Amino acid sequence: MYSVSQLSAHDKKKRTTRPLNGDKDMWKKYLNVAALSAMIVLGVEPAQAAGPGGFARNLMNSPGVSYIVANKPTLAPFAHVRFCLQNPGECSRSYGVSTVVLSSYRYSQLKRINASVNRSIRPINDASRIDGDIWQIGANSGDCEDYALTKRKRLIAMGWSPRALRIAVAHTGTGEGHAVLVVKTSQGDLVLDNRTNGIKPWASTDLRWVKIQSGDNPRLWYTM
Repeated sequence: MYSVSQLSAHDKKKRTTRPLNGDKDMWKKYLNVAALSAMIVLGVEPAQAAGPGGFARNLMNSPGVSYIVANKPTLAPFAHVRFCLQNPGECSRSYGVSTVVLSSYRYSQLKRINASVNRSIRPINDASRIDGDIWQIGANSGDCEDYALTKRKRLIAMGWSPRALRIAVAHTGTGEGHAVLVVKTSQGDLVLDNRTNGIKPWASTDLRWVKIQSGDNPRLWYTM
């Protein structure tokens, strides 16, 4: 056994630096675990969180995040009132978070649901129906409200918070009445529209907004 005085300078250096290097490695591992835990809590997919592609860069890197401002209470569309009477479970008070963190995985879900529902429903104007404007979910044919309601239903089934999914009524650039699904995310309010498979921020569409559902209670509507 060597005494401390017998250790060479090289041995002394090794004994004093090894614990420090070990501490650095330990801190790196701790920080990596902490970062991973934070991403899981926030709903960010770890494998894709830092990836340069596939995260809708033109959307996610937009200069500003914009949300719809609901003004004052207004009457719900009559067809929606009738829909709630026939489907009370779809109009009960909402639960969950009001704003969904938009990871690349979540964004891919929005794109997939928007495109698949747009394909699955044959467009038909309810004005041609004998029984008038009927709002329904999962119809084989229907108009804009049916697309929006079906998308909302399918996203909820995939674990999306109902509070973040609201139907909004607007006018298109040609003045036609229209309805879309508005999704409240960490990147702003995004629009799922049956006229396009693209997903846009609400302020970047051609729509002139009229009214929107409350996130807390689907039976309540507000002017925009």
